[in-house]
Amino acid sequence: MIIYSGSKADFMVQVEEDTIAYTIRDNILEKMHRKTPDAEFRSWVNSLEYMYKVLNDDGIPRNSGIAIEYNLPNTAKRVDFLVSGYDAKRSANVVIIELKQWEKLNKVEGLDALVETFTGGRERRVVHPSYQAWSYAEMIRDYNEYAQIAGVNLWPCAYLHNYMRVQDDPLDDPIYKDYLDEAPAFAKGDVRKLREFIKRVVETGDDSEILYEIDNGRIKPSKSLQDAIVGMLESNPEFNLIDDQKVVFERIMELSRQCERDGKKRVLIATGGPGTGKTVIAMNLLARLTQEGVFVQYCSKNSAPRTVYAKKLKGHRTKSSIDNMFKGSGAYVDAPRNAVGVVLADEAHRLNEKSGLYGNQGINQIHEIIHAARLSVFFIDECQRVTVKDIGSVGEIKRWAAVNGAEVYEEELTSQFRCNGSDGYLAWLDDVLEIRETANYDIEGIDYDFEVLDSPDEMRQKVIERNQGSNKSRILAGYCWNWPRAGRADTNTHEITIGDFEISWNLDGGEAFALSPTSINEAGCIHTTQGLEFEYVGVIIGDDLRYEGDHVVTDYTKRAGTDQSIKGLKKMEREDPKHALKLADEIIKNTYRTLMTRGMKGCYVYATDPNLRSYLKERSAACA
Repeated sequence: MIIYSGSKADFMVQVEEDTIAYTIRDNILEKMHRKTPDAEFRSWVNSLEYMYKVLNDDGIPRNSGIAIEYNLPNTAKRVDFLVSGYDAKRSANVVIIELKQWEKLNKVEGLDALVETFTGGRERRVVHPSYQAWSYAEMIRDYNEYAQIAGVNLWPCAYLHNYMRVQDDPLDDPIYKDYLDEAPAFAKGDVRKLREFIKRVVETGDDSEILYEIDNGRIKPSKSLQDAIVGMLESNPEFNLIDDQKVVFERIMELSRQCERDGKKRVLIATGGPGTGKTVIAMNLLARLTQEGVFVQYCSKNSAPRTVYAKKLKGHRTKSSIDNMFKGSGAYVDAPRNAVGVVLADEAHRLNEKSGLYGNQGINQIHEIIHAARLSVFFIDECQRVTVKDIGSVGEIKRWAAVNGAEVYEEELTSQFRCNGSDGYLAWLDDVLEIRETANYDIEGIDYDFEVLDSPDEMRQKVIERNQGSNKSRILAGYCWNWPRAGRADTNTHEITIGDFEISWNLDGGEAFALSPTSINEAGCIHTTQGLEFEYVGVIIGDDLRYEGDHVVTDYTKRAGTDQSIKGLKKMEREDPKHALKLADEIIKNTYRTLMTRGMKGCYVYATDPNLRSYLKERSAACA
């Protein structure tokens, strides 16, 4: 959807008359039914004055097409500015311009294509503007059928009109070279350079025909994207389907084809505990559905699984349009009805009601996903809800399916491939943590390496030994130690201290915790490990879980102040103490259950509470 379109001549007149920003504002209200914040309105006024200067050249045809705020299909992302026309060979061309108000930025080492700049009222990590422009072009190339058939050439770039370049500028750092080569960045004083960039590919006007066709083009994955993701998946044997994973996969494929044929809206809920292969199925669906020409996306609340699985599919390549297949759970706030063929909502128990940085966008993430997709698939384990804001449940999904007029189907994954395939370990864990009563008092006869250690150093040493040669073991911890902003990227800053034992939380600014070889020297929390698996894990249980009066008890006041998962509990306790304490108990126990089931082959535990250590040893003595 294009918010504003017209010719260059139309645009120039409206800027001269100071009406362009008002026109865009009114169009957004009419087309998207949302009001424009003052800051966004001011940014148009500022940036479009600069684009007026760039286009103020007779070499750029008066009838070349102009589009402002092109809403990429199924996303809340909008391309700032587009110019269309033909080159000397009569080839169709579109220049994509990402406009930025930034005045300075800092590079971010170790993470692909990220920079740090002041935006949204504070310093934030965001993508490099050249990456942003390039990824938007890739989205159009990969999914717009008209652009594919007509062979439209896309020329992305970034224009930071308030940004004064300096020598050895971080904007141009070599770590961003791949993206700068694809999408050059123009800064303050580069009006002529940007103008020449446009003039090279837009020599004659098109009366906005190219942009019209793109805006109305059918959404379909390109052949190159289909081939790429299938090849990537086939080179990853860990994504092979086994037993009931294959059954659920084929059921979802069948429902997708039905939705394609009859246009009806459907929802499938796939329930399964840790290690039953929910994400493996999602990755296979991502590949097969794309191969069949279906517009499919994987979404999750946590960024960690998205980062890890996108990286695994891309391999060693930094640039890949695979990234566009992975979305956050808040990506569908403004998505039109049935804009996506299939949305695969992994870790659906982590979905929130509201989206956005301040939790003030949208209606309900479950509703928005169902609304946006013809077929929405929710992979869920209700025992892994670990924050106050987690609302994902089978009942809630069914409720919103009814609101959206969707047929509901249910499948269950029971085969256990984590914890050495031991349902007995999971049942014992539920019993020992008093999540639910089971008959599994101990873990006698269970082929799983579980041990309670007397010191965190012993635990760390065992995990380090297991990690040698494979890089598939990690130390995890309950969120009982603060993670202050200062020192987050410094390996010498040890936030977690227990006597003489010290360790950093997973470093901010490095490679993904699950993939980086140096992560063995750090501790991961629930937010960087949920949805992922390792061969062995060492788990530090903090003071929020203790053994008192013959029971496992929880204490949310021992959680770190920087832990957002319990934000709002104190207020809730004042208003409804019984409900608040029940919710806190569920969150803390689910957190440790999740951490203690990340290891496929083994789990080593150290608890800060000596009584809990003794109790866990007693209950696990049969396999010690």
